Amino acid sequence: MIRIRDGDGVRRVTIDRPERRNALTPAALDDLAAAVEDPPTPVVAIRGAGPAFCAGADLDSVAAVARETVEGLEAGSDVGTGAGAGTGVGDERTDGDETGNGSDGDSDDGPESPAAAFARRGQRTAAAIESSPAVVVAGVDGAARGGGLELAAACDLRVATPDATFGEPGVTFGLFGAWGGTHRLRRVVGEGVAADLALSGRVLDAEAALRTGLVSRITDDPNAVAREVAGNDAAALERLKPLMRSRAPAGEQERDERTAFAALVAEQADSLVDRKG
Repeated sequence: MIRIRDGDGVRRVTIDRPERRNALTPAALDDLAAAVEDPPTPVVAIRGAGPAFCAGADLDSVAAVARETVEGLEAGSDVGTGAGAGTGVGDERTDGDETGNGSDGDSDDGPESPAAAFARRGQRTAAAIESSPAVVVAGVDGAARGGGLELAAACDLRVATPDATFGEPGVTFGLFGAWGGTHRLRRVVGEGVAADLALSGRVLDAEAALRTGLVSRITDDPNAVAREVAGNDAAALERLKPLMRSRAPAGEQERDERTAFAALVAEQADSLVDRKG
């Protein structure tokens, strides 16, 4: 389901399940996380095969989670609603790192429900995208819905074709996006627009997404944007990404900026001297 091709400084990651609008199973979430965690290129471009970017969670997987939950409740288990240790469809828990880039922010000691484990899996994939050493570009062509929108929000850049659309439809059928969208969308488009999208379930076209800042460009060729970024200095990109992502207090950010700038100048000293004049 996840296809990878490396070349020209870009790892091209394709969610290849067009018959299901590229909906993601738990295994595909793991494969997507692995594809971005330590790429050999300075840029990763994520796209969907066929007429959709990604429809979010695979509905068969969601149904399996619901069945596990019902069975647990009927058996009198306390696994129905817990958010603690991993079980079920979303198992194989991986703790977040000490910098807060991981997805395991809760501290509950109780057993984790199948639904919470599935949400954790999506959160872990979004966190892997966000913390990847590469610049990750989402090239959205067609529908980005639910978890597809949430994973796009975790990317460093989002570019759209004229046919792209974006939405968080969970509330229209009794759910909501739980792959980190409740906090990432607020950071990307602001609290008001994020609340509007999440609470109304409305869909944005490419022009509306550009106006809100959800995407930075509308283009017929999202891969061209990835190649443009990859044409820049790889060391500078690697130093710059975490600075752009930082949510530390302003003083700490400026200190980190100075430190990274000085380290980069030291690394690039010879080439910078050669460029003089």
